[in-house]
Amino acid sequence: MTDAATAQELLHRFHEDIRLRQREDEPAPGIVQDADGPVLRRYPRESGTSYCLVESPRGLGVDPDLWISRQVEFFAGRGDGGERFEWKTYGYDQPSDLRERLTAAGLTAEEDEVLLLGEVVRLIHDVDLPDGVRMRAVEADDDPAYRKIHDLMTLVWEGPEAQAAIDTAHYATSMTASLQREKAANESALDIAVIEQVGGEEKVLCAAWLRYSPGTDFASMWGGSTHPDWRRRGLYRSTVSYRAGLARDRGYSLMRVDTSPDSRPILISLGLLAVATTTPFVWNPPAAAIS
Repeated sequence: MTDAATAQELLHRFHEDIRLRQREDEPAPGIVQDADGPVLRRYPRESGTSYCLVESPRGLGVDPDLWISRQVEFFAGRGDGGERFEWKTYGYDQPSDLRERLTAAGLTAEEDEVLLLGEVVRLIHDVDLPDGVRMRAVEADDDPAYRKIHDLMTLVWEGPEAQAAIDTAHYATSMTASLQREKAANESALDIAVIEQVGGEEKVLCAAWLRYSPGTDFASMWGGSTHPDWRRRGLYRSTVSYRAGLARDRGYSLMRVDTSPDSRPILISLGLLAVATTTPFVWNPPAAAIS
């Protein structure tokens, strides 16, 4: 079978097993999964405690704008002044002008990513870590690695000035704090790996996590942010192999990754196949957009 045919087969399985069944992962307690007509939604029961995600794998029927406006209205009515949500689109979603319709409704496109799928075993390989670092799993709820992951993520995605300004309130509403709550609520729902320096400050140099979709063959890799001074030294590749080994040991045979231009060449070289483009469209409450 050609790579193109295999990619189509993998995409079909992903669409049927993950998208149509809302099996991205095992939802943590307090997360609601429901449907509004053809739109599938995922959001926290208590506003502001986790991300909100919607998608429309079956298309939007004869009146797409109706269903789009209903989601804006729904999330605008949550919390104090509305709640941010992401509409996750795939390049094959219908209608074909979905992107334009979402933009017209006030959602903003973020950077395109490419969905890669493939066999877990292809990702397991030997990688030697540099001297002076170690990889370990983040386990306990009070593990100090969570704060260090937050430091790393802020540095990588917002810059040194933002990292210097981190305070307790900033952490409490962060993605890392959400990961910490998710892990504490259901330890088996995800595995978190860090590569950190040994001795001294023991900074986290790379952080990555793995989620599972029970009842399917799919696990999914997320994160993988690496400290700018430690890139191209095998850290990310090491987390890939480590997480793939965890997935294999738990009986998962297929891996899903939404990739940026940085991680994509590495994962394709290991045997994953590009199957679709995925673009997040984000709606922010008006007050948040102004501030």
